[in-house]
Amino acid sequence: MKSDAIIIDNQCNGFDQAGKATEKTAAYAGLDHKDSLRLLLCTEEMLSMVHSVTGGMEGTFWIEAEGKNFELHLTTKTVMDKEKRHLLISASTSRKNEAAQSFLGKMRDAFEEFMAADVDHSDRIPEDIMNDLPNHVIECKEWDGYEQSILQKVAEQVKVSIRGQLVDMTVLQKFE
Repeated sequence: MKSDAIIIDNQCNGFDQAGKATEKTAAYAGLDHKDSLRLLLCTEEMLSMVHSVTGGMEGTFWIEAEGKNFELHLTTKTVMDKEKRHLLISASTSRKNEAAQSFLGKMRDAFEEFMAADVDHSDRIPEDIMNDLPNHVIECKEWDGYEQSILQKVAEQVKVSIRGQLVDMTVLQKFE
């Protein structure tokens, strides 16, 4: 069974529909309440993590289920840089780019990693000066990895495939 494809964007549009699709798929598969919540948690953390890391995103979410085996898919395009690439690949269970399996895939991956832009932090005002400015809202812009740690604890396997600007994340979850 494959759920409908749901469009997700950087304004969090589609997040509610993805949650509802997850609940419907869990009910259709006959999962109990606890397992349904676990699957929903995987969906929410997956969407939140990719949104946090990529920033601006426009992607597609869907679920594939066979019995009580689930694959949560999220595909999105993003402007890739070295930092995003590292954060996304470190979220996978294998810590490897799943798109780099063949010889040509490994060559492409090495080339894309080499060509990825470095993140420029030179435009930032030093934090001690920012704190002295009036009406300055102090916010944490760094990603803390919370979603990644939850996802890795709850899901059986997380796969991340990066090819050019396209990111494909798959979360595998099996229930007995």
